[in-house]
Amino acid sequence: MKLGVNLINFGPAAGPDTFRQWVRVVEGLGYHSIMISDHIAITKDVATKYPAPFYEPVATLGWLAGVTEKIEIGTTVMIVPYRNPLETARSLTNIDHLSGGRLIFGVGIGWAEEEFAALKLPFRQRGAMTNEFLAAIKTLWTEESASFNGKYASFSDVSTAPLPLRKPHPPIWVGGSSDAAMRRTVRLGDAWHPIRFDENWLRNEGIPRLRQIADEEGGEMPALCPRIRLRIFDSLLDDTRTMGNGTLDQIRGDLASLEELGCEHVLLDTYYDEVEATRDPAPAFRTVAEVAEKLFDLSKGTVR
Repeated sequence: MKLGVNLINFGPAAGPDTFRQWVRVVEGLGYHSIMISDHIAITKDVATKYPAPFYEPVATLGWLAGVTEKIEIGTTVMIVPYRNPLETARSLTNIDHLSGGRLIFGVGIGWAEEEFAALKLPFRQRGAMTNEFLAAIKTLWTEESASFNGKYASFSDVSTAPLPLRKPHPPIWVGGSSDAAMRRTVRLGDAWHPIRFDENWLRNEGIPRLRQIADEEGGEMPALCPRIRLRIFDSLLDDTRTMGNGTLDQIRGDLASLEELGCEHVLLDTYYDEVEATRDPAPAFRTVAEVAEKLFDLSKGTVR
């Protein structure tokens, strides 16, 4: 199992100096990925949780490609309707090349209605737009001369070179826990990327429902690549806790359960919706270091 870290690309400490610290810590410890989130217009609904300064992910991924060496880089998640699929496919292909084929494309439909309004995009059509844009992006990533005819995107005879280094394309991780998100994962993605859940839901509801939808669609079961909120406590938390929250022993058990469930890649998220806590990234650095030193052997990809 691979283990990655969510780099906090927003808030009072965000900027190149802090990002360099994140890279030194995360890549230095041997983590397998470092990923960032996405917003374009920091409207009031966004700012309550993800305030400015917010570093746009495409530009930041290009920067990360140049300051990292081996670690995978990607989005958790890019909001697909925000960008024309021609732009998304081109920019991310370039990043895949600049990074030497290390890109992961995590995607979602978005949730901030005010941000959609600011971008003049139809909020209630965001699921349909995401489905169509993903299909268009996959066409652009796999055909040297691409054409596509849809409701939200249409183009013909577009030269796409260079195609991505990763074949057939960078892995697509689809976020969300609804039936629509799971169906999108089976039809258009490579991995399911749910966030912030408890073990009972994942084991007894989420994974069985994903498997059922894969059977209904006649598709393969996608890979499991979840994101868990990481926060270490001194005292035991009760059974209502989400995975990644608890004592070191509880979190070790969470990682062991995710490994047993067949997860290929797990992303650790040290942000717990307290903006002021991001002003000093040192506690987050200590937390991911403690996981690497005490809970998970990153060189072997196994729980200690």
